[in-house]
Amino acid sequence: MDLRNDTVIVEFILLGLSSDPKTQVILFFICMLGYMIICTGNILIIILILTDTNLHTPMYFFLSNLSFLDLCFSTSIVPRMLKDLVSVKKTISYAECAAQLYVSLSLGQTECILLSIMAYDRYVAICFPLHYTTIMSKMVCMRLAACTWICGFLFPISQVAFTLNVNLCGNNVINHFLCEVPEILSMSCENTIFIECITFAVGVIILMIPVTFIVVSYIKIILSILKIASSAGRRKAFSTCGSHMIVVTIFYGSAIGAYMKPRSSSTPETDKVIAIFYCIVTPMLNPLIYTLRNNDVKSSFLKCRHRYSLC
Repeated sequence: MDLRNDTVIVEFILLGLSSDPKTQVILFFICMLGYMIICTGNILIIILILTDTNLHTPMYFFLSNLSFLDLCFSTSIVPRMLKDLVSVKKTISYAECAAQLYVSLSLGQTECILLSIMAYDRYVAICFPLHYTTIMSKMVCMRLAACTWICGFLFPISQVAFTLNVNLCGNNVINHFLCEVPEILSMSCENTIFIECITFAVGVIILMIPVTFIVVSYIKIILSILKIASSAGRRKAFSTCGSHMIVVTIFYGSAIGAYMKPRSSSTPETDKVIAIFYCIVTPMLNPLIYTLRNNDVKSSFLKCRHRYSLC
């Protein structure tokens, strides 16, 4: 990337979560524990859904996609962050920064779309139960999942391309633990209003439109649930939808806080805390939320544990 002062950026310096060595050690073990929970929980859910035929339904098909997505998203960020927490030299090459920026952004946007698809699945299941298997057939689910992943990896291309071509004038210090669009734009020495508008527009498409779709879906779902005569049926429906709503609230709340707020209101410390939420906290809580609130998953886990204990 050619700069105005003829300087070429070949690497960036990540300041990370903290500059205090003792704090870095504490953060390393906390983040390591979180990453281990992410890997264990999400891999377990994927295995349970693949091996238990009772979980071969559209809802659990999309849940397995979410678990795989969370696993990939955290892996694209956390191992690098852990390495920097115990390293003296916290540098990242330009190519690695570009790759991390694109992959993490693509996976994050894929999750935004996937969560709205999961809301649609619950809407069809509760509002049109007699037509559920026809509407959400295996082929439809496969196509929805494929479109979700394709769109998630196509949308960020222009955003990342514009971001990586801003003029940094030799500034290569990123006050963060990962490469993100707002942090790179904040280092620019030129007017980035056009790129900020693109980022905002993408945020509206990827964040606000799915959020609106999810809210409308759940309003219709709640109205349908209230019409169910059986109190047990209402509790089961609310329990199933409740897990998804908790995940949606945590993920979209942190994502909107990171990408939809004006740069003037951003501080490095706040941005790092928000990033911790969608990089570690949300992927760690997803399997716990779906496991603890879902009797089918708990039953499958108990059967799996009993089966392997007999071996």
